[in-house]
Amino acid sequence: MIPTLEDVVRITDLRVDGQAVTGVTYMSYQEPVERLLGLEVREERSSLVRRTALQASLGVANARHRTGEGQADYMARLTKDARAVLAEEEGDAADRDLRRFLILVIGKLILETTGDPVGCRCLPLLEDLSSVGNYAWGVALLAHLFDSLGTSSRETGVAGFFPLLQVWAYYHLPCLGRKVARRRGAVPLLQR
Repeated sequence: MIPTLEDVVRITDLRVDGQAVTGVTYMSYQEPVERLLGLEVREERSSLVRRTALQASLGVANARHRTGEGQADYMARLTKDARAVLAEEEGDAADRDLRRFLILVIGKLILETTGDPVGCRCLPLLEDLSSVGNYAWGVALLAHLFDSLGTSSRETGVAGFFPLLQVWAYYHLPCLGRKVARRRGAVPLLQR
């Protein structure tokens, strides 16, 4: 039993139908990062942008997880603060800020990287903002998660959107923590 695309839709509400999230791997992402995000790439790996630089450019530099704050609450607060900044912008500046916000969300949630850097591999897909909603981001999330399970740096480490696995396990593997009343003679499926 593994998470399916149906599970991705139920848990995240991300699209699993639509255009595939594919692209070309560039030798250097410096030009698209500078052109589409208006940020300088100073790192050795040009496909990564510092999260703090993205947050500062959106006016939410101090948006850190608070003690006891869940991922959903953190993202809601970050979204609210970013909306306030984005509402002040117009035209190309608004498009640039929207791309910055999208790459932050996509790079840290859907195609999560560990540590501070945010991956910009999908930045070329954000060039035409009107088509961003047409992509199957849920498929990309699940594919990235499955790929990361086999290539994690430590035996205990998992890259990718781990909350998907946590919620999936909660619903599909009740023996891992959820208290389920057991009836004698009932098969596990009937106990749910």
